[in-house]
Amino acid sequence: TMAMPAGVSPILLPLVLLLCWVAPSGQEPALAQLRLVGPRGPAGEGRLEVLYQGRWGTVCDDGFDFHAATVACRQLGYAAAVTWTHSATYGQGEGPIWLDNVRCGGSEGSLAECVHNGWGTSDCHHGEDAGVVCSGQRLPSARLQATTSGHLGEVPGLSLEEVRLKPILARAKLSMPVMEGAVEVKHNGRWRQLCDAGWTRNNSRVVCGMLGFPREKHVNTSFYRKLWNMKLKDPNSSLKTFSQKNSFWVHRVRCHGAEPHLAHCPTQVAPPAPHQHACPRGMHAIVSCLPGPAFQKGTGKGRTKTSPGKVLPVRLRAGTHAGEGRVEVLRHGQWGTVCDKQWDLAAASVVCRQLGYGTAKQALVGAQMGQGLGPIHMSEVRCTGHERSLGECRFQDAERSGCRHEADAAVRCHVPHMDFQSQVRLAGGRSPEEGVVEVLVPVQGQLQWGTVCGAQWGLNEAMVVCRQLGLGFASHALQETWYWAGSPNAARVVMSGVRCAGTELALQQCQRHGPVHCPSGGGRFSAGVTCTAHAPDLVMSAQLVQETAYLEDRPLGLLYCAHEERCLSRSADHMHWPYGHRRLLRFSSQIHNLGRADFRPRMGRHAWTWHQCHRHFHSIEVFTHYDLLTLNGSKVAEGHKASFCLEDTNCPEGLQRRFACANFGEQGVSVGCWDTYRHDIDCQWIDITDVPPGSYTFQVVVNPKHEVAESDFSNNVMRCQCKYDGQRIWMHGCHTSDAYGADVVSDLERRERLANNLV
Repeated sequence: TMAMPAGVSPILLPLVLLLCWVAPSGQEPALAQLRLVGPRGPAGEGRLEVLYQGRWGTVCDDGFDFHAATVACRQLGYAAAVTWTHSATYGQGEGPIWLDNVRCGGSEGSLAECVHNGWGTSDCHHGEDAGVVCSGQRLPSARLQATTSGHLGEVPGLSLEEVRLKPILARAKLSMPVMEGAVEVKHNGRWRQLCDAGWTRNNSRVVCGMLGFPREKHVNTSFYRKLWNMKLKDPNSSLKTFSQKNSFWVHRVRCHGAEPHLAHCPTQVAPPAPHQHACPRGMHAIVSCLPGPAFQKGTGKGRTKTSPGKVLPVRLRAGTHAGEGRVEVLRHGQWGTVCDKQWDLAAASVVCRQLGYGTAKQALVGAQMGQGLGPIHMSEVRCTGHERSLGECRFQDAERSGCRHEADAAVRCHVPHMDFQSQVRLAGGRSPEEGVVEVLVPVQGQLQWGTVCGAQWGLNEAMVVCRQLGLGFASHALQETWYWAGSPNAARVVMSGVRCAGTELALQQCQRHGPVHCPSGGGRFSAGVTCTAHAPDLVMSAQLVQETAYLEDRPLGLLYCAHEERCLSRSADHMHWPYGHRRLLRFSSQIHNLGRADFRPRMGRHAWTWHQCHRHFHSIEVFTHYDLLTLNGSKVAEGHKASFCLEDTNCPEGLQRRFACANFGEQGVSVGCWDTYRHDIDCQWIDITDVPPGSYTFQVVVNPKHEVAESDFSNNVMRCQCKYDGQRIWMHGCHTSDAYGADVVSDLERRERLANNLV
C-alpha cells in the first residue's frame, strides 16, 4: 500500500505521478550512448543510432538540424559537425526509432538533453533515419563513445590489440610486405613477444590472416633456434636480460585457425603459477605467411590454385580501398549479390581469403557498399572459417528469404602493408585530396621525387594514384596544373606515357615509357588529380532493354526535330522529305546509380544546351553511345551519341527524388535512384533503315568518354544478342559487360556466330 501525502487530494495524485513519469531523469544522458553505422570515412560519418534501455535504435530526421548534429558529434568524441543527412542516406536501420523532432540549442552535453517527443514516440519510418558527418579532429579529453555492432568485427576490450612480424633474416628485412619473422603483439599499449611453446599452425594461420595473408607456410624453426641461442650467448646482446622478464612475453595462445583476430583466441598473458617463467627454455614464435597473387613480386597479377568442386568465384565491387567492397558471387553463369541475413566475420573471412587477402576486419550489412543490380544468389551463409570458397559454406537460396538489394552484404579485409603510400604524394592543392602528382622512382640508381607527364593522363591513372594514397576514387584527372605549384625539389619529369588498367595498387605497377619522353616538358603540364572518398556507379538495366525493344516505321513528317539533332542515319539527308519513313529500333533505357555518391554533370548550368525535341536542357552532351554491331564487332547501323538531361525519375521507397529537369532544375542521379528515358521519346532509338537481315549485337555504352568519374567503369557497357529478319526483331541475352562470367559470354557469342554461318 502507498500512503497518501497530506494535502494531496485523490484527484491530484495521478497528475503528480504523471508529471514524475514524464520528467526526464538525471540519469538519461548517461544511458543514451551513440554510435555511427554505415560507410565511415576518416571524418566519422554514418547513420546515427542511440542505445536506450539496452536496445539500439535510430533518430528520425524530422526537425533534425545542424545544432543536433553538433551535439551528436561532440558526444561521439569529435570536435564539430560538418553536416547532417536525411532520408536514410547511410541505409535504413532496424529496431525502434527512439528520437523524433529533436531540437537542440547546440550547447547540450548529449543528445538526450535536447528537447524531443519522448523516447520511442515517433510517427516516422526507417526511410527517414538521420545521419551525421563529423570532423576528423577528435577532442583530446573526450572518451570516444562511438561503437560498432559486434558483427562488424570490432571487439570491445581487446587484450591483444595489434600484431606485427619482426623480420630477423636479411632477406625478410628486404621484402615488402614482411612475410616472415618473430610474432609481436601489443598488450595494453606495450609490444610483447609470443612464446613458441605449444605454438601451432592454427596460431600462425590467424596471425597471417590479421596481417593480410590468406595462408601460412611451414617454417624451419631449428635454424631460428640456433640464431636465438647465439644471441643469448652474445655478451653485447640485451636479449638474455629481457627474455628473463615475464613482461617481455605472452605465455600462450591457443587458436582453432578460423578466428578473424588473435584476440578471439584463448590467451594466457602470464603463466598460471605466480613465480613461473613465462617462456622457460623457449624462444619467440616464428611465423611465415604466403601472400595473395596481387601482393606477390612481379606485376601484381597472378592466379590462385583452387580445388575442383564447389568453388564459386567471388569479387568485390564499389569499395573505396583495396580489399573492401560489396560481395558478388558467380552462380549459374551470372554475377549476383549476397543477402546480409546472418552475415558474420566467419563468412566474410572466407571471402577475403578466397580473394587473396587475410581475414575480415568487418562484415558489413545493409548495403553499406552500395546496392547491386540483378540476382541475389545467397542468404543465411554459415561458414566454419576453414572453407576455401564461399560455395563450400552452407547457405539458402535468397529467393526464399525475401531479401532485397537494400540488404546486400559487404566486407573489409585485412590487406598486407606494402608501403605504396610513401612512393607517391600530392603537392600544391587546396586540400590534401588534390594536387600535382609526385612519384618516388629510381633515377640513375638513386630514388628521386619528380612529376608525371600530363600527356595522355586520364581517369584510370588518377584512380590508381588515389587508391595508392588511401584517398578513395579520382573525381578529376588533370593534364594541366596551372594553379598548383609542385614541390621545388620535384620539378623534373620522371615518368611519362603512363597507362593503367585502373586496378593496379600503385602507379609504379602501370605501363610507362622506358626513357622519359614528355614533349610538353612537365611544369604546368604535369599530371594532377582530385580524389574523393565516395563515387557514383552507373549501370544500365539490361532487362528493361530486352523487355521494351520493338520496331517502328516512323513517317518523316514526325522526324524533323530528331533529324536536326542528328538522331538519324546520314541516308535520311537524301530522302524526299516529308515523304517516306525510317525504320527505328526503339527501347527504354533505365540507368541506375549503384554507387555511394550522387552522379552530377561535369559542366555547370552556363554550359548546358537547350534541346527542342525534349523541351529541356541537357547537362551532358555525350552521355550514351547506341550502336548495332556485326558479330565481329564492326558497326552496321550508324549509332548516335545521345545527350541526356539527368534526373531522378524514380527512387526506392524511403528515398526522395532530389534532381529534376523541369524548370531548369538541378540535374543528376541520386544514390540508389534511376533515370529513365522511355522508348517513345525522340532519339531513344537506333535507325536501322539501311540494315540488312541478320544476327547482330546491340550495344549501349554509358558515360563513354569517362567525363564523370565512377567507382567502376567495367559495368558501363550493355550488350544484347539481336536477330533481325527484315520485318521483326528479337532481342535476347541482354547483360551488362560484367554481369556474366567470361566463359558464358564467349559461349553465347560462339553460338551466335555458328548460327549465322549456317544461315
